[in-house]
Amino acid sequence: MEDNGPMLHLRLISPGDRTGEVLAVLQECSGVTNVVVLPGAARAPKGDLVQADVARESANEVIGQLAWLREEGSIAAEQIDLAFSKVAEEAIEEAPGDPDDAVIWEQLAHRLHADSRITWAYLAFLAIATQLAGIGVLQNSIILIVGAMVLGPEFGAIAAICFGLLHRGWGLVVNAFRALVVGFALAIAVTYACALVSYWLGWIGPGNLAVNEEVQFIVKPDRWSFIVAMLAGVAGVLSVTGGKSSALIGVFISVTTVPAAGYVAVALALGEWAEVAGSVAQLALNVAGMLLAGTATLAVQRRFWPQVGRGSSV
Repeated sequence: MEDNGPMLHLRLISPGDRTGEVLAVLQECSGVTNVVVLPGAARAPKGDLVQADVARESANEVIGQLAWLREEGSIAAEQIDLAFSKVAEEAIEEAPGDPDDAVIWEQLAHRLHADSRITWAYLAFLAIATQLAGIGVLQNSIILIVGAMVLGPEFGAIAAICFGLLHRGWGLVVNAFRALVVGFALAIAVTYACALVSYWLGWIGPGNLAVNEEVQFIVKPDRWSFIVAMLAGVAGVLSVTGGKSSALIGVFISVTTVPAAGYVAVALALGEWAEVAGSVAQLALNVAGMLLAGTATLAVQRRFWPQVGRGSSV
């Protein structure tokens, strides 16, 4: 997710006899400007085309009050990266709060539903990341471990579970949890197979795990592991809701989910069962901490930041 600008552009298609209601909402809500009406311009579905620019802080209120257009017309929103307009600046100032703090719940729900799907790209990235982590474990390489952490795509599914728990969207929770389980199971299986072949070829052996002091933190979960996971869960949710991609990369580097999965696969291939147990515990601890903190963060945003939740229909 790229960093968000301060405004959204809305493209609305309304039945001709209800366009007045749409315009009334746009007029009443703060932070709305550049309203354009093209009567009868829309063909599929038929109706009037209404366009407007909306400050991020007001987007929930506008979209919430126009939710009926989902059935009778259409609502589309896109990010405005750059706008030179005095009226746009005035709209941003008029809207409550700050654009960086605004959570557009409909936009977030759409993104997290996409992130909860099992796709070939998701599986490929997770499998490659886990293999890199496995090689990093065998080579005692922190650089490879960090690279694997950055590449892993699993936080999207974790954030989707948090969102589903908060809104009691059990279908989303199930889909996202399935994406996590299937993704990690496949990634561990692929990495295990590659490690097993390497073991048969004599490239690796139990000695590789005996001299990897630099990465032993992966199999030694403790109270700090849980604290780091919770902090990462808070930061991750804030970066997703605020559209701060640079901050999300930092979250990926903070937690050892992918490295733990890579360690599990390598330890299984080498028959080091004690190491397997430690890696599984680390993986479970990290996921649990992020889920707990992420859900709590979303709840705080929803409850205590009025400008980011007002009028939301999610």
